[in-house]
Amino acid sequence: MFKDFTTEAINAVMESSWQAFKIYKKVSLAQRADFMRRIATEIGNLGDGLIELAMKETNLTAARLQIERDRTIQQLNSYAAFCESGQWLDVRIDMADVNRVPPKPDLRKMLVPLGPVVVFGAANFPFAYSTAGGDTACAFAAGCPVIVKAHPGHIATSELVAKAIRRAAESCGLPTGIFAHVYGASSSVGEALVKHPHSKAVGFTGSFAGGKQLFDWGNQRGEPIPVFAEMSSVNPVFLLPEKLSSSAQEIAKMYAASITLSVGQFCTNPGIIIGIDGDDLEKFVQLLSEEIHSIAPAAMLNSGIYKNYSEKRKLALSQHGVKIVMGDNQNSPAGLESAGGGMMAGPTLAVSSAKDFMGNPLLQQEVFGPYSIIVRCADMNEMYAVAQNLQGQLTATLMATENDILYNEVFVDTVQQICGRFILNGVPTGVEVCLAMQHGGPYPATTDSRFTSVGADGIRRFARPVTFQNWPDALLPLELKHANPLRIWRTVNGELQKKEL
Repeated sequence: MFKDFTTEAINAVMESSWQAFKIYKKVSLAQRADFMRRIATEIGNLGDGLIELAMKETNLTAARLQIERDRTIQQLNSYAAFCESGQWLDVRIDMADVNRVPPKPDLRKMLVPLGPVVVFGAANFPFAYSTAGGDTACAFAAGCPVIVKAHPGHIATSELVAKAIRRAAESCGLPTGIFAHVYGASSSVGEALVKHPHSKAVGFTGSFAGGKQLFDWGNQRGEPIPVFAEMSSVNPVFLLPEKLSSSAQEIAKMYAASITLSVGQFCTNPGIIIGIDGDDLEKFVQLLSEEIHSIAPAAMLNSGIYKNYSEKRKLALSQHGVKIVMGDNQNSPAGLESAGGGMMAGPTLAVSSAKDFMGNPLLQQEVFGPYSIIVRCADMNEMYAVAQNLQGQLTATLMATENDILYNEVFVDTVQQICGRFILNGVPTGVEVCLAMQHGGPYPATTDSRFTSVGADGIRRFARPVTFQNWPDALLPLELKHANPLRIWRTVNGELQKKEL
């Protein structure tokens, strides 16, 4: 039923998208917002049938999928509101001064849409990071048509949501090419989409290998384009001495739940926990092992992800100096299968010395699933060395008291440097959809740490700044006119205001 798109079919899709862009980029902010709200309504109208189909394709529970569907609807509605507000346009106006020598020109700057955006659906979020997910919503808000490459792990679910988007576009009187749904298990389909001359940006959530390949394709073009890829993150957690001494049991309960949440299939899963060797860390390891031991194995999203988890887990556990403290001791896919059969994955807790960890880059690689490694440091100096040794992350967490932070300011600054979201006394799992959220971090967590893929600030990824110099008011876009007919916030001569000029 779902055959890979041919080169001819991709060319037709991209040409239709390009023609739609010429129309959609001129559509008002209010009309874009209405379109996004209509998509949200159409998804809601799919009812339980959407949940049931996604359950069959992903092994996710009805409760988890209902939460994710509601989040997707909320994203569409909240991004629509932010789109309509015009705040994301970052309008700047510096008025002319003809009396200055030399005369100062009239300069007015705003963001304008890039063009057709290719979005790659994510395996672990069939709704919120896929067909009508955050990247799609941001691109529509920015004034860009969207071409979604459906993820093969939930392709029927993706098609059902795609139909909802098409209905919304039709009911809003928008051109057909504003949205396209493309199939392709072969990497050649993704390459053709990224390298097509009408593609102007890419949104991706997934593995490092996949994101890096898209990034490379985007830069190999005659006209390079931005590829906003969220890739690999192990989300380190640092256990500082005073906090660990006073709260070991509380932290253990918190992190047992976080490591195993949704079978560890989150990009924010805490994959590395770093502490100082001693009685307090021993107590914590024992408590965490006991908590995790009580959590039953569960089915992973699909056979590919299960196989990847099995292989990467086995490889990590086979490294010099790595010992398993909780989980299957056979270190093999067969051993995992014995825990529950089929694609059932059991949680795993391993331990390593800081010396062995820092000497082996493989131990920093993400094991996508319910896996975490505890790194034992001799003292704060060695913990600082571990922090310096880590690559860029989506998140980094300090479990710390105020004294722990005040006595270790240089260490704290070092940890902040490697992450996009800096957490104190919490867990990295659970990503709030709001303007203040930063879901992106230094490479290799993402390809561009200046942007977020969660929250309406993500709209800015798919727009670029243009300055209009000395244009008469009658010919300016509505957003830049003297009268400010949209009543949006604008920075005029350095002052943020909504007033007419």
